[in-house]
Amino acid sequence: DMIKDLKSELSGNFEKAILAMIKAPALYDAYELRESMKGAGTDEECLIEILASRSNKEIHEINSVYKTEFKKTLEQALKSDTSGHFERLLVSLCQGNRDESSNVDMSLVQRDVQELYAAGEKRLGTDESKFNAILCTRSRAHLNAVFYEYQRTYSRELEKSICREMSGDLERGMLAVVKCLRNTPAFFAERLNKAMKGAGTKDKTLIRIMVSRSEVDLLDIRQEYKRLYGKSLYTDITEWLFGKVVMRMHGQE
Repeated sequence: DMIKDLKSELSGNFEKAILAMIKAPALYDAYELRESMKGAGTDEECLIEILASRSNKEIHEINSVYKTEFKKTLEQALKSDTSGHFERLLVSLCQGNRDESSNVDMSLVQRDVQELYAAGEKRLGTDESKFNAILCTRSRAHLNAVFYEYQRTYSRELEKSICREMSGDLERGMLAVVKCLRNTPAFFAERLNKAMKGAGTKDKTLIRIMVSRSEVDLLDIRQEYKRLYGKSLYTDITEWLFGKVVMRMHGQE
């Protein structure tokens, strides 16, 4: 068995990266989702990243593989490991029911803009279910029109309103949905940058993004990374790897 042979010859993050490259995309995503909910604690950012960025077709494939591999549905797993409005957001995303048409009805756009404002900034408290219903089902084209009209009408980006109205995992989840709809490569560029900065490098995040996007939009992610941070992704990864080697030599890792 090739996987057994590779495991016997490799170790550490190199082993993880190679084994990740062998798995079919839906299988890899299913296992990453499973790992993020396994044992004590939950990797909420992994759940958000995968479920917010995949297409309907990819979500349906993940659901099928998850059921086959783990004998329970992804929805059941999410419900048992998360709660509240964050749970409802993830369950909505795992349905894979987003409208994929390119038509934009401006009257519906205006209605959604008004309903989002009424559900958040206009009232005391937040109607999270309204944000969920609109952000998880409307098409990319429609929602980009909503984002534009929201800012034009209320002089504030929807992301700013989400930050003012929500917190914690729900805030991060809603923001990820909006960012993916606006510009998916920029979302992943930001994720990669954060994984290499600050205290503690998130090796799993780096591996997951580099592998899962390698045949999807990695060239676009590289362009967005350079635009956002003024350095190439290659340079930052090289410097990060060099830093890890130095830390290891000094016994700090």
